[in-house]
Amino acid sequence: MLNFTLKQLRYVEAAGRLGSIASAATKLNTSQSSITAAIDVLEAELGFDLFLRTPAKGIHPTSAGLETLKLIRSYLDQTLHFEADLLSVGGAATGLVKLACYSTAAPSFLPPVLKSITTRFPSLSLSMLEGHMGMIINCLDSGEADLVFTYEQSIDHRHAFHPLFAAPPYALIATGDPLSQQTEVTLAQLASRPMVLLDLPFSRDYFTSLFDGMQGAPIVAHSTRSSEMVRALVSAGFGFSILNIRPLGYGEGDAQNTALRALPIRPAGAVPIFGIATTANVKQPKIVRAFIETCLNLKAQGAFDRILVF
Repeated sequence: MLNFTLKQLRYVEAAGRLGSIASAATKLNTSQSSITAAIDVLEAELGFDLFLRTPAKGIHPTSAGLETLKLIRSYLDQTLHFEADLLSVGGAATGLVKLACYSTAAPSFLPPVLKSITTRFPSLSLSMLEGHMGMIINCLDSGEADLVFTYEQSIDHRHAFHPLFAAPPYALIATGDPLSQQTEVTLAQLASRPMVLLDLPFSRDYFTSLFDGMQGAPIVAHSTRSSEMVRALVSAGFGFSILNIRPLGYGEGDAQNTALRALPIRPAGAVPIFGIATTANVKQPKIVRAFIETCLNLKAQGAFDRILVF
């Protein structure tokens, strides 16, 4: 049986994360000898080296050390949730929730969620990541996130999914374009025009698939991985774009941006579902379950309607 303490694991994890025994000692307010001793104990117990020590250059995990550090971090995360659940017995849920959100949705979607959850659980701590759908699913699979906000198309059998809303596609069009004077547009009207494509994993294939069966469509004039750049290019007249979640400042009656209009596409074609993905067949800590419940309550209240174009 392996013989080590939780404190020793925290010392080893900090040293691996920071790449320095001295930095880990400073971060954890302990001595360098304590960090070194923890590493030595764990290496002796495991029977292999966790780190390569290079004078004046710090420490670097070995191949086995990298795998060990992943397991240690996963275990330390579980202990944090365990401690939070113990503290929550007989009282309000507390602890840390690590979430990740699809980057183009985050600015519009997250504020009402975070406002509601922090009001309900003022002692809650949040760790947030943003990225494209492939990246945030990797965060979930690696344990860097307890839950992710993403589209259903990005998950597989390893994940559970809680739908929040259907997000029909809409066309983003410069106000100088005659199409912007309409109340809605069709894919046929867009097919012959230059398109500014949001070129992210999953998103790219979805947006182009809307034009399946239309000869020569879409005409991709520009592509970018930045939703902000998409809006800038459309505003400058380089073409239309298609998105699913309305950016901040582009709601009905908003005067923040008069250069763009968001028009519903009729018929909408395939409508993706946005929601919460978690790891399947894993009982979530109490605070994570409370977070998901809060989001589902917001769904029932219609809180996400304002970020959609119908």
